[in-house]
Amino acid sequence: MILRSTFALPTLIALGTVAGLIAALTGSGWRDAAAWIGLGIPVASVGWAMAARRR
Repeated sequence: MILRSTFALPTLIALGTVAGLIAALTGSGWRDAAAWIGLGIPVASVGWAMAARRR
């Protein structure tokens, strides 16, 4: 059970990033927006973690 809770968030971040990479490589239009969102997930999560650590 602890293994599931430990790797749940990193797995979701990885899946979002992979989805963003696939969207970026396969087309344009709405896929560009999906790519920006998907590839922004790890950047946003690192920023959130750095802000939470400073508090």
